[in-house]
Amino acid sequence: MDEDHGLSAATVFDALGADYERAFGGSAAHHASLHRLLGDLAPRSRILDVGSGTGRPTALTLTEAGHDVLGVDVSPVMVELAARQVPGADFEYADIHELPLDEGSFDAACAYFSLLHMSREDQSRLLRRIARLLVPGGHLVVATVPLDVEDFGVVFMGHKVRATSFGPEEFTELVAEAGFTVQWEQSALFTPEYEAAVAEPHLFLHCRRA
Repeated sequence: MDEDHGLSAATVFDALGADYERAFGGSAAHHASLHRLLGDLAPRSRILDVGSGTGRPTALTLTEAGHDVLGVDVSPVMVELAARQVPGADFEYADIHELPLDEGSFDAACAYFSLLHMSREDQSRLLRRIARLLVPGGHLVVATVPLDVEDFGVVFMGHKVRATSFGPEEFTELVAEAGFTVQWEQSALFTPEYEAAVAEPHLFLHCRRA
């Protein structure tokens, strides 16, 4: 990818590795969202973790509660870290848009901040695919930075990237149009643990397949 356009998500997260977990793993709102999801799940639920990163806190929290987790990430470095740190889960190095998965094969899915490097069209397409992958009434937790930006250049933890997102109302509408009923939402400000970090808005939506 051209340097002026920014690096791909895989390149950035390969470079960040465990630094990303140290910066973002302490989010109280993320942990609260996970524990809320745990309260909605039946025992031994099958969960898809989209953009699974280092496996912590999401996959680790879910597997420690007795659930079966498949994490998918485009960064081979992240997948290697996750497999080492969360041996109770399965991880795939793949593009979630292209990975063969059976419809109705998951009880729940998580997508914590993993849509931000996708185009708006791809975000919509992925949410619709997740709806098909879930059983009827299946759960989705999705989190984003709710800003109205498209292909916006930003320096993220020292790396030039492009980000795309929606305002909070538009993002909630996007999720609903993909086939989900939003049952609960939380907004929070979080300052990551790295030099020059600033507080950023986070939006968490807990949904069910309609």
